[in-house]
Amino acid sequence: MVRLFGYVDVTDAGFIAAVLSIAFNPLFWNVVARWEHKTRALSQVFGSPRAACYCLGAVILMLNCVRSHCFTEAMKSQPKLEGLDSHWAYYLGLAILALGTLFVISSFLALGFTGTFLGDYFGILMEAKVTSFPFSILDNPMYWGSTAVYLGWSLIHASPAGLLLTAVVAISYTIAVLYEGPFTEEIYRRKQKGMKNK
Repeated sequence: MVRLFGYVDVTDAGFIAAVLSIAFNPLFWNVVARWEHKTRALSQVFGSPRAACYCLGAVILMLNCVRSHCFTEAMKSQPKLEGLDSHWAYYLGLAILALGTLFVISSFLALGFTGTFLGDYFGILMEAKVTSFPFSILDNPMYWGSTAVYLGWSLIHASPAGLLLTAVVAISYTIAVLYEGPFTEEIYRRKQKGMKNK
């Protein structure tokens, strides 16, 4: 990892924009979702929790497009790593990208739109914790699948900047999981407690 810094201009405006967009996204959706959970302000503005959740989900998708664009532009503006500019790295990158895409899409299908885009913060709770694939294999498969997509994309482009940015993605998701996990568990614990009291 330390050797990557020798190949990457971390002061490049495109690289900085990519880092900021990577860090901003989970911060944004966590702050907005917690604010909604506390105030129900978005639900009131949009007329229902479901409409508000769909709106936030659309904003998150747009921000993810911006992040991916910044990531790609940062890679394109920096040199390739000769050791990675090979057939084996390219095909390894394709395989990792495909696996990551599988995790992202299957997570979405298992959770649905509101389950994926923080519906529980809007009071749209699932009946039970999802344990089917890919959740049967690992926790937070959407996050780690997304990280794998960026890793695969970086290998395909033989990009040391991309590998460094992938590490930033992994760190930002790790922080998000530490922040989101206990809060979401508390939401469902309260749901279970409420059902037992009835």
